[in-house]
Amino acid sequence: MDAKASVALVTGATSGIGKEIARQLGAAGWSVLVGARDSARGAKAVAEVGGQLLLLDVTDPLSVAAAAGSVSKLDVLINNAGIAPDTGTVVTETDVDAFRRTYETNVFGVVAVTNAFLPSLRCSAHPRIVNVSSGTGSLTWSTAANPQFDFRAASRGAGAAYRSSKTALNALTVFYAQALADDGIKVNALAPGLRATNLNPKAIAAGGDPSEAAAAAIRLALLPDNGPTGQLFSWDGTVAPW
Repeated sequence: MDAKASVALVTGATSGIGKEIARQLGAAGWSVLVGARDSARGAKAVAEVGGQLLLLDVTDPLSVAAAAGSVSKLDVLINNAGIAPDTGTVVTETDVDAFRRTYETNVFGVVAVTNAFLPSLRCSAHPRIVNVSSGTGSLTWSTAANPQFDFRAASRGAGAAYRSSKTALNALTVFYAQALADDGIKVNALAPGLRATNLNPKAIAAGGDPSEAAAAAIRLALLPDNGPTGQLFSWDGTVAPW
């Protein structure tokens, strides 16, 4: 894929992993659309990492439609925007509104943005979609001790809205990969690992470098035509369990 002629959209690109993805793609010569729901924060991110600001609130249908209508061709869509608002220590302490807010961004937002930008992606010779998910959405890792991180011991139900939203996103990744296979659109999900981002206090304290996760997302964005689709990859390039 010719970087100079390639266009990528990164949602939620004003901070954390999304901002680092935009930075790395821009440094590689890509035209990067920096997706941001707030114009001031978006302008600040563009000033720091380059690219072009694209106002896009993934939870607002009018915003999504306007953004999609302004893009004629798109080679890569990176669905990075995500939130983790629930704070209950067990699932029974997480209120229903927390689930609604989380799913609006982490699941419904991905569906809205992906569907809206499909016409632009179909104009690309090598279209790719990368969904930034989470290892906590893996049912395998959630129900068995993981050598890297024991989700059972650490959570005991905490983060139920966020974790289940990422499980749903993993399922959507499979569905989109199957539905878009004939169009040559490869769709994969990324478990980026716990990074030092503003997603939640635990993430801020983690200390993990967002650039590592960003590099992993870009690897999936640059998959060759014979590369995999419909899979969940860990940040280190290995296939992660669903």
